[in-house]
Amino acid sequence: MSIRFTAKARRGLVALTVAAGLALGAAGCGGGGGEDKKPDNSASASKGSGSGPSAQEGQSDAPLAELKGPNGLDLKITSAKRDAGGFVTVHGDLKNDGSGTAVLSSQLTGNETEIMKNGQSFGGATLVDSTGRKRYYVLRDTEGRPLTTTGIQEVKAGETVPVFMQFPAPPAGTSEVTFQLPTFASGNIKISG
Repeated sequence: MSIRFTAKARRGLVALTVAAGLALGAAGCGGGGGEDKKPDNSASASKGSGSGPSAQEGQSDAPLAELKGPNGLDLKITSAKRDAGGFVTVHGDLKNDGSGTAVLSSQLTGNETEIMKNGQSFGGATLVDSTGRKRYYVLRDTEGRPLTTTGIQEVKAGETVPVFMQFPAPPAGTSEVTFQLPTFASGNIKISG
């Protein structure tokens, strides 16, 4: 599904993005809502390896999906949250389990010219709603920059990097989608919120 925005719609998207960013920032500072509870049955030993404070504070240790990529890269999707503004934010941890530095493929950026001209990103990611038969692409701002983590060229051996991607939200009744990222395995994730 390819979406073309008019100038008015783009301005609305920018306003929405700014409002969402402020809301996410305020939520990150507030630390409430009971989301900080860890599941009692979590058996994830690799998460506690001294990663320090996370950009995705308040998320559980058990990933929604674990996607294997090339050169020892492993992407753990830690949350997929629907926001009131009409979008879904997906957070994850990209880890290099290999023995050497992994250079990220330019394929992760996707093949849309507008996104590619803004450098390395996760702009090639998509959410697929099989039931609704729709594919959702990463959102972008009025300058064509993808609303994802950008600028990561490589991940050193043993290093973990937090990443995020924002998508238009599927209909409210859709809670399960398939997350796809070029060069990585696909995985089914559940949208919360």
